[in-house]
Amino acid sequence: MQQGRIWIGWALVTLLVAGCGSGATPETPARGGGQTVPVTAEAVGVGPWQERIEALGTARANESLTLTAKVTETVVRVNFEDGDLVQAGQLLVDLSGRAEVAALEEAQAAYTEALQQYQRQAELVKQGTLSKSVLDSLVATRDAAQARREAIRARLADRIISAPFAGLLGFRRVSPGTLVTPGTPITTLDDISSIKLDFAVPEAYLSVVSVGQAVAARSVSWPDRVFEGTVTAIDSRVDAATRSVTVRALLPNDESLLRPGMLLTVEVLLASEQILSIPEISLVQVGSRRWVYRIGADSSVEQVEVDAGRRQGGRVEIRSGLTPGDRIVVDGVGKMRAGARVNVVERDREA
Repeated sequence: MQQGRIWIGWALVTLLVAGCGSGATPETPARGGGQTVPVTAEAVGVGPWQERIEALGTARANESLTLTAKVTETVVRVNFEDGDLVQAGQLLVDLSGRAEVAALEEAQAAYTEALQQYQRQAELVKQGTLSKSVLDSLVATRDAAQARREAIRARLADRIISAPFAGLLGFRRVSPGTLVTPGTPITTLDDISSIKLDFAVPEAYLSVVSVGQAVAARSVSWPDRVFEGTVTAIDSRVDAATRSVTVRALLPNDESLLRPGMLLTVEVLLASEQILSIPEISLVQVGSRRWVYRIGADSSVEQVEVDAGRRQGGRVEIRSGLTPGDRIVVDGVGKMRAGARVNVVERDREA
């Protein structure tokens, strides 16, 4: 009885060892058993490639200035509020006092009298009853009165501050009764109907950037909006410290969403070309070697070395190694080996 139990135990041990040596488990099929690996594949093709230059830019107003006083005077009237939208020529601040207005009225009256005297005496000169020297004196008096009137008008114009162009006003910094001096800031005025976007690109791109190229800008304030514009100018100098050149683009801003001083990310769209490209996840790289797994007609894969180039948007340019129409493994390259057989699920190239 005892010997029978020992024999049964050795038989069980032998079966267990044999099972472990086979390497087969319900979860892991044995190699060479005809199993196929499910993978996602894509047919290689030639498609459009839009080269882009990415940079950070600063928004600037199309026209911008700080309105200041030109003379020492007291503010009489303020005709705007913070953030007003004004038209060109609109009166903003009046610094004119009564003395200047009275002086202008006096100069106007003197000019009118001198002009009338000249007109009356000119008729007498034509009739020969008055010498021409007297008329010359009246002409000098008339011209002097006119010059004095224009000088007072100019001084009075310096006391009338108006908008030189249409735009958006900033904060009001003066009030009626404020004593201002030359250079005292009154407010800011910005024309934001369009925005100038200045950004720097490396000098290596100087040969491919040109006036008229399209740009696309984005702001963190409006993450779902793309602001499109065009390159309008390229700086004449390259910065010796950064080896970059400043490029200026103009963006329409009809909705006034962009403001001067904002930081924008910008892409310059270069000329489009047709190239061979594949998904980045299908490319395997070890050291300086790069390869993909190409699927044959019998659903077996082979390892093909390729020359990879530019990368953009999850795709990589292939300069050599593949031809249009080749099918390559996209998802599942981590479990691939040369000669393996695959169960292919086609993948849309636009996915």
